[in-house]
Amino acid sequence: MNRIIWMGIGVAIGVIAFRKVTEAKSVLGPEGLNRAVGRLADGLYDFADAVRDGMGVREAELRTALGIDTATELAAGGAIARRDASRA
Repeated sequence: MNRIIWMGIGVAIGVIAFRKVTEAKSVLGPEGLNRAVGRLADGLYDFADAVRDGMGVREAELRTALGIDTATELAAGGAIARRDASRA
């Protein structure tokens, strides 16, 4: 009876070890590396988008608090100029 228990434990450990090794191979292989880099790049793009959105919101808050007109007009020569509300 004792041998059957130890044999079962050995088989279970072998299966777990085999699955871990197979998982490690897939993570460390070229496909796994491509997935990891893709996830990292997606995360960076998402973070940059969130920062840009936050900057836009904060800029709008500051412009409103300072009373600056946010309207843009096309100036001479094709450049975009921002004008203060007090100058308009």
